[in-house]
Amino acid sequence: MLARITDNISMHNLDKVDFLREVTVKISLKRINMQKGIIVETLLDSGVMGLVMSSEFARKQGFKLKRLDRPMYVRNMDGLLNKEGAIEHTVEVNIYYQGYRERMKINVIRRQKWMVILGMPWLAHHNPEIDWRTEEVKIIRCSEEYGKQWRPK
Repeated sequence: MLARITDNISMHNLDKVDFLREVTVKISLKRINMQKGIIVETLLDSGVMGLVMSSEFARKQGFKLKRLDRPMYVRNMDGLLNKEGAIEHTVEVNIYYQGYRERMKINVIRRQKWMVILGMPWLAHHNPEIDWRTEEVKIIRCSEEYGKQWRPK
């Protein structure tokens, strides 16, 4: 099937196609009860079953870490436990994107490549429209509940 697809694309055009490997959006994060926001490039990742923030980023930006009652153990795609250990903290933030605001708890994980990752719970709730060629992400199908306090289940 891949051969049929590439047969329909001239080799000249194939060289110019930049295959998108990651989808990112710029969001504004604000600490609770703070006026100043932080613009951050955020990865959208349907393979992540939560919302995560780098512990280094959280500390550097002065987010208040809240200790979880019980650690959450993270498994990698291969099923093995993540070598960086369990998630032990969350941060509560206001997220602003395309004129919308929502208050969320984000899990904090050590040695994370991305400062923030919005995973499957966020993607499923907001159901964004993604243009894979332009890398544009729009929230056009979101329910009336958007902007109210939403927390992943």
